[in-house]
Formats: sequence, structure tokens, C-alpha cells
Amino acid sequence: MFETMFRSNEICLLCAAAIKNEITWKALLKQEECVLCKECEGKLEKIEGDTCIACSRPFDGLSPDFQIGELCYDCVRWNGDPEWNGYLSKNISLYSYNDFLKETIAKFKYRGDYAISKAFAQQISQRLFKLEFDIAVPIPLSGERLQERGFNQSEALIRSAGLMPVEVLSRLHTEKQSKKSRHERISLQQVFQVEKPELIQDKKLLIIDDIYTTGSTLRHAAKVLIESGAGQVISFTVAR
Repeated sequence: MFETMFRSNEICLLCAAAIKNEITWKALLKQEECVLCKECEGKLEKIEGDTCIACSRPFDGLSPDFQIGELCYDCVRWNGDPEWNGYLSKNISLYSYNDFLKETIAKFKYRGDYAISKAFAQQISQRLFKLEFDIAVPIPLSGERLQERGFNQSEALIRSAGLMPVEVLSRLHTEKQSKKSRHERISLQQVFQVEKPELIQDKKLLIIDDIYTTGSTLRHAAKVLIESGAGQVISFTVAR
């Protein structure tokens, strides 16, 4: 009779605990690298169920005042602004930005833990496999931010998911976005420019980043890409 066994020679990327995985024929045949323990996996809240069709914002627990049909109120406002409407076709996000994911992304971005990008690699790959796109575009950092962090978190997510980032964008200024209000972000002048317009002509582009907050950063990127000849722009983030 087959006995259930466990292996624990792998370490969780997020908490450093030993990972105990049940050894079954299915698990052996899949041969997937285990990088998260069950406890940390359970703290990542997958975005599922009824969501905004434009930005993946979950409707569960959201006040009815902030939902208009299949869109959240933020997306209604974006779509109602002629300066921004029509550039970013859709955003897809994996997880809700809860306290656990907030701390995890802080370790990833601000404390230089590049390996954390692998914690999301499998889920990103599975979701992107279902999407049609020509080029994966990272959100660029300024030279100052890149020197501070040691790597671009957007590029790290793309590479960890098995894709090749195509760097067609550069950043025009170094102001931090994280401490700005929604109004301040929207009111900013264009923060990106396209370096290699010949690579994006009529292409379907996928922008990948860590967090969708107000959508301003992604829309700035989408706008300059469309204006430079891209056919369509969608975005993908780990957190929403």
C-alpha cells in the first residue's frame, strides 16, 4: 500500500521555513519547484469572483456606490477623461494588496531581495499563458532608483516568469510615485518616453509591474506606447 510521505529540503522564499510537500505520483511527475510554504501561500489572497472588467478590482465588500455596471468607479472616471480613455485596454492582477503582500513587495523592491520574484513566477506564467501579446514591456526605473535598489522589479518579474523583457521605455524624471495622491499622479506630465518605436509598431504589448494602485503609472506608459505606434496595450500586476 502506498504510504504518504513528505519532503522538506526546500526553504520558503518568504519566511525561510522548511517546505513540507506531500510526495505523490502527480507531484513527482509535475516536477515543479516549490518556493512557498502552505502558510505563506494561504496569506496571498487570489483575486477571484466578481471583479471590475477593466482593472481587476474585486467587487466583494465594495460599496455599491463604487460600482457602476461591470466597472469600478475609478475606471469609470478614467474612461470619462478624454485625455486617458482608450490607451490601456485592460489590467489583470493576481492578488489583493493585503498587509502580507505589502510587506512582501517592500522586501522585494526596497530591501533588494531579488529572489522573491520567483514566489510569483508560477502564477504569473499560468495567467500569461492564456493571454495573447507580442512583447513584454517592463516599467522602467530612473537611474537613481535603479542604483538604490540594484534591479528593476518589473524586469525581475518578467524574467522569473520565463519571458524576455523588451526595454522600449525610459523614465523622464525621478519623482517617487508611492507618496503621491491619486490627483497628483493623474496631474503629472508624461513620465515616460519610447526609446525604440520601431519595435512596437502595431504590436500588442503587455506591461508588467508589481502593483496597480491608481492606474496612473500604467496609463502613462500605455499612452506614450500607443501614441508611438503600438496597436494595443494591456497590463499585468502582482497586486491590486
